[in-house]
Amino acid sequence: MESGSIFSHRLRTRVCGLLVRSQKILLTQIYSPAQNALVWMPPGGALKPGETLREALAREFAEETSLEVTVRDLLHINEFIESPFHAIEFFFEVSDPQGEVALGTDPELDEEDQLLRDIQWFPTGDLPEESFSPRSLLAVIRNWENRQSLPISEHK
Repeated sequence: MESGSIFSHRLRTRVCGLLVRSQKILLTQIYSPAQNALVWMPPGGALKPGETLREALAREFAEETSLEVTVRDLLHINEFIESPFHAIEFFFEVSDPQGEVALGTDPELDEEDQLLRDIQWFPTGDLPEESFSPRSLLAVIRNWENRQSLPISEHK
């Protein structure tokens, strides 16, 4: 199956985690079917039916980084629309990583369709701007010490 086809022509809800330690942020490099390019972005992925945003992020972060994390505050929301792709993305601070960082896989994709390519720590003041996604998140990361949370309610 072509990986882009499972993401297109529908609205996706995505969650991503911002893990910052010693003024460095953990980013994954993925092949983005929507942008037809390699991009660096915080680890994360799509919700499954019945999951809260925080539950989905804990699962996705472990799948992509091999780390178990505590999901903290919601810091940023991004809407991505580039036909035929449409996603609402929620970015949370994550902390207390348990385990060793290792590039994971997308269990919903076959081996030949994997999107994950690399995982690295980047200084928050020296991000790969040209290949970073979403660009609206850059200001939040650069001003990490002054970050502000957004209100969120969960009813389950």
